[in-house]
Amino acid sequence: MDKILLEIVGMSYSHSQSGAYALILGEVDGRRRLPIIIGGFEAQAIALGLEKMQPVRPMTHDLIKNFADHYGVTITEILIHKFQEGVFHAMLVCSRDGQASYIDARTSDAVALSIRFQCPIYTYPAILEEAGIIMENESEDDSETHLPTDIKVSSENEFSDYLSAELEDMLQKAVENEDYELASRLRDEIKKRKDLI
Repeated sequence: MDKILLEIVGMSYSHSQSGAYALILGEVDGRRRLPIIIGGFEAQAIALGLEKMQPVRPMTHDLIKNFADHYGVTITEILIHKFQEGVFHAMLVCSRDGQASYIDARTSDAVALSIRFQCPIYTYPAILEEAGIIMENESEDDSETHLPTDIKVSSENEFSDYLSAELEDMLQKAVENEDYELASRLRDEIKKRKDLI
């Protein structure tokens, strides 16, 4: 199955969820972005790796790297292979003595390790289609909507009072304002409504 190469585009602080961050992964040769909500500790681990800062004592991901190096294990790639109920699932593709193995991991941990092992991050096209956000403005012709504009979700949430068309507009504005955490929640709400049809 074809895979799409991703890169870390950035991180932004979540103003609505205390201590949460939006990690932004983008396709290398495209405009789509995956906003992934992560915790503060995970964001710190990724930031430390990106800045190449070495703490006095090894942090968890540094310890894993040291342990793997000691025993001749390397991580050759990260694969974000599933998006289910708003959660991204990743696996570490590992190699030791030419033998490949796969280890389930939280996406935030997998990204933190990819920095330390300097290995690529991939996902499948279907995941980018389902959960990706296009960064540049799309024309109205390109943005197909198969929803009636008055559909509402049955369960109450922060978006219950908005029409689907309003949510689409809010998503576009959130992306333009680089509020990826809000964009991620809006994307999930829009998808949930589509699944109800």
